[in-house]
Formats: sequence, structure tokens, C-alpha cells
Amino acid sequence: MEEKKQKSINEILPVELIQRILLRIPVKHLGRLKCVSKLWYSLISDPHFAESHLHLSLAPTHGYLFKKDFTEAFLVHLEEVFNGDNYEVKEVSFPFKKQPPSEFSIRGSCRGFVLLSREPHFFVVWNPLTGFSKKISYSCMVPRNMGRYFNFLDHAILYGFGYDASRDDYLVVVAWQNGGCQRLDCLSLRTNSWISLDAALPKPLCLTEWPSRGLFFNGSIHWLSYSHVKYYCEGLLVFDLKERSFSKIYLPEQLTMRGPTTFVILGGCLALYFHDYVERKTHIWVMKEYKVQSSWTLYAIPGLEFDPLCLSNGSDIIGVDPFRVSIRVGSTKLVKYNIREELLQHFTCPSHIRHYSYNYCYTVYTESLAAP
Repeated sequence: MEEKKQKSINEILPVELIQRILLRIPVKHLGRLKCVSKLWYSLISDPHFAESHLHLSLAPTHGYLFKKDFTEAFLVHLEEVFNGDNYEVKEVSFPFKKQPPSEFSIRGSCRGFVLLSREPHFFVVWNPLTGFSKKISYSCMVPRNMGRYFNFLDHAILYGFGYDASRDDYLVVVAWQNGGCQRLDCLSLRTNSWISLDAALPKPLCLTEWPSRGLFFNGSIHWLSYSHVKYYCEGLLVFDLKERSFSKIYLPEQLTMRGPTTFVILGGCLALYFHDYVERKTHIWVMKEYKVQSSWTLYAIPGLEFDPLCLSNGSDIIGVDPFRVSIRVGSTKLVKYNIREELLQHFTCPSHIRHYSYNYCYTVYTESLAAP
């Protein structure tokens, strides 16, 4: 009797169902699943699949990328840190073909891409998961009389990296100054060209000692907005990438800040935080409804210099607490708190892995298969 040939999963399940299942698998496993069959390779490699997976993934993977030196970085998948044996720290090489002759910095992230800058005069857009990278020159912004003396850190006022869904385009926005002149330029990755948006720039634009890195959220890039009183934060400056216009989000009325303010994206919400050295806590204000001032909600974490990184399981806050370290000098501790201010778990990284609070040394991003 002739033996019946065992059917493959592709013959048992319809293609539509296979695709639905793949859309719910964590992105870090999809690379290996491409090898299952030609059909699976085709499904996972489709750009429409990458876009759908970014929006439908049930368990987004948060990558915590931070500099090791001029050519390499450490990558930690934050959800894995607290899952026992699955934890690992990866060393990843930045996408530079030659050894960098000068300093470079991590400038932010958007939809799985990380934005790097390197002197003189260019950015690199990089997807650490797929390895895709693209070099972008910004020398066209540099006045001829400045030439190689133009330095991003010295001349940028604010900058950001975001995605305009209406045009399916990734944008880099930079406001900079030369003497008393303030400029606003926007790079389109789709057209690979810079656009001047000077007319949209609020004047005067309040400055800080360091260039302000924007965060992309809800179709806009956000920055802390300061009053003319030094270090006094009055709200968030918002640049709508579709409308190419600025607006403001105001802080909670009951907010009393006792230190410098920082902001992050936590679980799909804007969140401000600052370290209160009087109460010895980190105060985190979360805007539960976008642009609704009354929705600001306060959480207080009993970590004096706790830096929140992302939200896990919908409500648990993962962050770095440099003061909760072991006796090993320079150790970094990753911690998880719930919204009731209770410490759930902590993990001390190996001694050679150190977190620097400077925002140009690290970024947190959601891994994706997207390509610009």
C-alpha cells in the first residue's frame, strides 16, 4: 500500500490564515521563519506585511540601544531582561564602512529606524533588525562661510525624526542658528531633498544649552518648550508633519517641578518626568488622552534618578535606576515598577555595560521590518 504523503502546513491552512498568524509573531522571530518555505519568505518580505505587523503586533519588541564606543553599541531587548534565561546583551556594529574619524551620536528613532549623526555633515538612517542603512548629507544647510567649522551640537537648536503617513515619507527636521539667524530645514527621505520651512518656525524660539531631541508621536514631533526664564519648562512644542505647522501642549496645572524635566513615550502616551530630590522620588506625569490637559496623571516611582524607558504588559514601567547599583562601580540596573509604585523586578547588567543619561548616547525603539 502506497504511503500517504504528509501535507505541509501550507497545504492545510489557507494563505490568509497563515498571514494572520505571522502578523502576531514577535518580529525578532520572523527572520528565521522566512526559511520555512518560499511562501513564508514571500509573505514576510512583502512591504505591506511589514507595515501591518508594525500596527498589529500583540507584543512589540522594545530595543534599548546605547553606545559602547565609536563603532559599536549594546542592544538589549527590554522585555527579555526579566524573562530569565532568554536575556542577552548583543554587541552590534554601527553601519559605517570606515572607522569614524570623529564623534557620532544617536539622535532618535521612529518606527524601527534609528537616526545617527556624524561629523562632518551627515546623518545615517539605520534599521538594526534588517541591517538597512542610508547616508544623508546635511552639508547643504551649512553656510559657505562656515564650511567644516559647522558642528551639529553647536548650531542645532532642535531636531527630530518622524513619519508623515499622508505622504508615506520619513522626515528629519532640524532648526539651527547662525549668529542671530534661526532656520528650519526638513529632509524628505522619499525625495532625498531638503526643504526650507523658515516661515513655520516660531519666533523667538527659546534655546537651551544643548540641542533638544524631539520624540515622534501621533504624526508629530515633540520637544520641551522653555520660557525665557532659563530651565523653566512651560509645555511641549509640537510640529505636525502633515500640516508642517507648530502648536503647543500645556503642562498639568498642578505640576510643581523641582528639577530639570525630560519626556518619553510610555505605552502610547506622552509622559513627562523629573527627579524630585526633596521627596527622593521620580515623578512621572502621563497624558492619557492626547492634547487633553485634564488627562495628565501622576505616578511617583521611589527611585531618586529613575529614567523610564518603556511600558511593559500595558502598565508596568521599565527603566534605568543608576542609584540602585551593586557595589561594582559603574554598574547599571534595569528595574520594573507597577503603577502602584511597587518594585516588581530588577536586573543588574554586567559591569562593562553602562547607561549614560545623555540622550545622544542611547535610544529606545520598537523593532520592525519596515524600509523607507
